[in-house]
Amino acid sequence: MQSGDGLIVFLVALALGAWVYFYARSKLKEAVEDEPPFEFLADAEVSEDEATELLEARGYSVLSGKKRIPVHIKVNRSETLQSRLFVDYTAEKNGRYYIVKTAKERKPMERTGSGVRDHLLVYQLLYPKTAGVVYVNVPEQTVDCYVFELQAEDDDDTETP
Repeated sequence: MQSGDGLIVFLVALALGAWVYFYARSKLKEAVEDEPPFEFLADAEVSEDEATELLEARGYSVLSGKKRIPVHIKVNRSETLQSRLFVDYTAEKNGRYYIVKTAKERKPMERTGSGVRDHLLVYQLLYPKTAGVVYVNVPEQTVDCYVFELQAEDDDDTETP
């Protein structure tokens, strides 16, 4: 070996190792992203009702029925409050997964930005890998898909006094 050959061998081995690392990392990332976004896709029974019929008529496949999600809330690290969220259905359309909420007569949703946010955003945040939240209103025979995009405020848009 001549002077400098060891350095060349080291650089080639380093480049090959970096290539293997990034290739394996991209394959693992693809495998994780291909997994279903929530673990309970196949468990809860789906009862045939007007909401599921309306979803299926719009091209959705209903995957699971009502789910109860317990929420534990700590207040000042001492007191604990209890609550729960209910997901009415999970559905799939064109390879994308959705949380489904149905309209309730006693708790109507205002179709304003803040009304939709207050009513449905929590479900998108609960399962961020979902494509959106589908809102089914059986009396009105409507199925609306809401997709939330959170954006940071631009510094240029805010004025400083």
